[in-house]
Amino acid sequence: MDFSTCDLCDAFKSDESGRLRVLPPVYRNYGQALRFAGPVRTIKCFEDNSLVKAAVESPGQGQVLVVDGAGSLRRALLGGNLAAAAAANGWAGLLIHGCVRDLAELALTPLGILALAHVPMPTDRKGQGQSDLVLHLHGQPIRLGDWLYADADGVVISEQPLHRLD
Repeated sequence: MDFSTCDLCDAFKSDESGRLRVLPPVYRNYGQALRFAGPVRTIKCFEDNSLVKAAVESPGQGQVLVVDGAGSLRRALLGGNLAAAAAANGWAGLLIHGCVRDLAELALTPLGILALAHVPMPTDRKGQGQSDLVLHLHGQPIRLGDWLYADADGVVISEQPLHRLD
């Protein structure tokens, strides 16, 4: 997949339709893949990664899982085992609006993993959360089926693919 978030922003800098949305530079890369993109699946949860586990253990088909963990810095929503499952099941990447853990394992995982921060405390699994709904991160809507593009320069969201699919 050949793209640059800078090139995408250059191409759409005068487009005021909201077709291209840029997330602020608050996410750190924890995975081995420094660039990733794909259609979005969404999860909203708070300090409970039950739905994250279920998602990454299912076929990812090149999708990007966006998890709104309400920005909690107290519990990690993704660790080494779940990241390995995501990579094995064909997910392109994850964006976690919250924390991750097991940094040494994440760094070796062939997956794009963005998160706000890291903390060693795991979550409790209580089966709470919601899937496939519209998230609002940093004032930007992120919908099921939107496209997420991430590289060293940032994260952009669009309503449709903006790169060549060949």
